[in-house]
Amino acid sequence: MSRTRPDVDVLIIGAGLSGIGAAHHLQDAFPGRTYTILEARDAIGGTWDLFRYPGIRSDSDMQTLGYRFRPWTDEKSIADGPAILQYVRDTAAEAGIENRIRFGHRMIRADWSSSDQLWTVDAEHDGETVTLTARFLYACTGYYRYDEGFTPAFEGTDRFGGRIVHPQHWPADLDHTGKKVVVIGSGATAVTLVPSMAADAGHVTMLQRSPTYIAALPAKDPIANTLRRVLGDRISYPITRWKNVAFSTVTYQLSQRLPGVVKTYLRKAQQRQLPAGYDIDTHFTPRYDPWDQRMCLVPDGDLFRAIRRGTASIVTGRIATFTERGLALESGEELDADIVVTATGLNLLIFGGAELCLDGEPVSLPDTLAYKGMMLSGVPNFVFTIGYTNASWTLKADLVAEYFCRLLTRMDANGETVCVPVNDDPTLTTRPLLDFEAGYVQRSVDRFPRSGSRAPWQLGMSYVHDLVTLRHRTLDDGVMQFS
Repeated sequence: MSRTRPDVDVLIIGAGLSGIGAAHHLQDAFPGRTYTILEARDAIGGTWDLFRYPGIRSDSDMQTLGYRFRPWTDEKSIADGPAILQYVRDTAAEAGIENRIRFGHRMIRADWSSSDQLWTVDAEHDGETVTLTARFLYACTGYYRYDEGFTPAFEGTDRFGGRIVHPQHWPADLDHTGKKVVVIGSGATAVTLVPSMAADAGHVTMLQRSPTYIAALPAKDPIANTLRRVLGDRISYPITRWKNVAFSTVTYQLSQRLPGVVKTYLRKAQQRQLPAGYDIDTHFTPRYDPWDQRMCLVPDGDLFRAIRRGTASIVTGRIATFTERGLALESGEELDADIVVTATGLNLLIFGGAELCLDGEPVSLPDTLAYKGMMLSGVPNFVFTIGYTNASWTLKADLVAEYFCRLLTRMDANGETVCVPVNDDPTLTTRPLLDFEAGYVQRSVDRFPRSGSRAPWQLGMSYVHDLVTLRHRTLDDGVMQFS
């Protein structure tokens, strides 16, 4: 058997929140191992560097979106995009990770060699192909396309006299001061944009086809800030982190088990924050139950406040066509607009669109199963990060990195070089990897790996369960094979 020496022990793909975290865990646990990060863009930060639209912020608290190993020290728990980006970049700089990144390198193909027991990765850089080899491939690419967002085909856009923009590609020269703005959408991006733009625009209308559940939370967590002052960052951070994990877990479980109770609570909270007599049934009551899709958070109720002030409004209806002056709805209503923002969602793209191969043969991802939501059946020495849809992404990213380090420790101790999860259960049935009703998921999930009907072939959505499984349970589960 050939023992070709690879360029690096571990090749991490992506220098966003997950990739920087993975690198930190890896070099902390194994200072002597070599690794490189390939980043398709020219900067650290991933999502938080890509999106530049007004008011961009987290829709999770930073005590759980932050890394387990590095406390979030800002007073705001619901932080803006630039603050999050700085946090990620500071993490990379302090640990020397930024020196391990090759910017402008987009992975286009990765091929596992059984004889050499390594990955050969082709990356595009300045129009040329760069090739690297690695024992392990660790994909921290997220799961959506960076080069284009999702925009439905709207009739009449060619005759609209104003400007149409997508939040994923926000123009630096766009001035909305005093303008009439229509934001199409009802998800996290829309509810962020509307109050932010309303501060300067003439008026902002959020045009939604159907409502989303929206809840207000304080931008500053008074308990977290009190604990920081009394106990300091290192002690208070894990306490606040667990407090917030417990709160989100209980909220999610209540939503699943007693949706009527959560609906009533949300409605009463909205009644307190919206003008008297506001039509909550039309504009804030979805057809689905809470957390069947991700719930939107608005810090300090900023969206509700903009509606109360009259600087923003919500219209629920379907677009018939764009006109010269704005949009005409199927109801006959017309909305004038100088600027239309299509906050209509994302396009999913697993592993950055790169092709995975085994000994030269392409891997059909829908024919693979996701092992513990982080490895693929039959694909050796390959790990990926997909975060929670009902909690902070980084909670899962940290656990995946810790599990990967456990794998390496066990393999080093036993002189093993290959690990691969193998499904040999003929009774196992499959289902979509992301069991989530959101449109952006449903449009593309058939091109993703599959989930199984039972553990360990399921993408868990419970941090507490995953904490036990990934951090503490034995690696020898009869499914993971070492050689």
